[in-house]
Amino acid sequence: MALYVQKFGGTSVGDPDRIREVADHVARCRKRGDEVVLVVSAMGKETDELLRLAEQVSTSKPGREMDMLITGGERKACALVSMALHDRGIESASFTGSQAGFKTDTTHRNAKILDVNPYRIREALDAGKVPVVGGSQGVSSDNDVTFFGRGGSDTTAVALAHALGADACELYTDVPGVFTTDPRLVPDARKMDHISFDELLEMTATGCPKPAMRSVELARSHGVTLHVRSAFSWVPGTWVTEEAPMERAIISAITHDTSEAKMTVSGVSDRPGVAALLFRRLADAEVNVDMIVQNVSAEGRTDISFTLPHEQVAVAASAVTSITDELGADAVITDDDIARVSLIGAGMQTNPGVAATMFETMSAHGINIEMISTSAIRISCVVREAQAEDAVAALHAAYELDKAPEDRIDV
Repeated sequence: MALYVQKFGGTSVGDPDRIREVADHVARCRKRGDEVVLVVSAMGKETDELLRLAEQVSTSKPGREMDMLITGGERKACALVSMALHDRGIESASFTGSQAGFKTDTTHRNAKILDVNPYRIREALDAGKVPVVGGSQGVSSDNDVTFFGRGGSDTTAVALAHALGADACELYTDVPGVFTTDPRLVPDARKMDHISFDELLEMTATGCPKPAMRSVELARSHGVTLHVRSAFSWVPGTWVTEEAPMERAIISAITHDTSEAKMTVSGVSDRPGVAALLFRRLADAEVNVDMIVQNVSAEGRTDISFTLPHEQVAVAASAVTSITDELGADAVITDDDIARVSLIGAGMQTNPGVAATMFETMSAHGINIEMISTSAIRISCVVREAQAEDAVAALHAAYELDKAPEDRIDV
């Protein structure tokens, strides 16, 4: 008998029909002899609706009360799923995050898990029941309800799978798995049967929206096998494990991200301590800096450019402007019309032609590269936002990602 933690997202429990289909799915799993623990998100767009309501009644929106409000969507969904299971003759019990044993820090709207003690979940399993847990929530050390943030149900499921020693954590969503790129942009994007934790972590960090990056980090840290699959069919999805397949692809995927802007601090003094001052001030303002490029010095002056989330531009501009005299800077320039395009692949570590092929492809399509950053298994380029989709399509074709790894040409 295998134990699976299965997470169903908002689309998967979006209406009564979908909830009944989830119950039917669990019934089939039980019939084949498996134990199941469910983690569910709020129904459909309910979280968005709750946020809209908060905007209408409050300008302050205290974090504690926001977490009480938002987590109500998951509690509602888990109770309804449990009811649907009872109607199919399956004993079930719904649990809030705190009842499921999730202890967190005191950060509201984006709480971190400190510990999971799922003794009540284990008791329910031992009694032959299917536990249904509300995702993305726990209780803080101050005994307040906390919310894990967007995508937190994935994190709940992975943490619970680790704590229970589950055979796998299955993340059911509205797509059939992890693709070589966004299939909405490239119709011949290929669903991958297998990918490593490191590759998926790079993908989620550079624009792949599902699963949540925090859940992949947690799964990698604790060795929790993931299966990303569709909630609308029994077709196998994408397995995520520590080891890559024997036929390792040089490039596994291409991602793009339009959620960032570029900020350039021009004409700063080229002397020790300037970068430290700049990025300490940004850190103190809680600005998440991503790519950083410093130009070659000319006559004792240089430019420093970095990318950051769109929503943090105003805060960052204020922080940097307040120290322009100390930096000796001429200007602070913001550019919102950029995108990041990234190649991901564990195989690129031993294939020196990968970067050259990327740059040649971009050049052949008239796409200018403004910034470049790399890791052991990733190359990212900043381009104009209007050219991002063309870049993704061109690179997908250049690396023949529509084909199985063994059928591709060498880069």
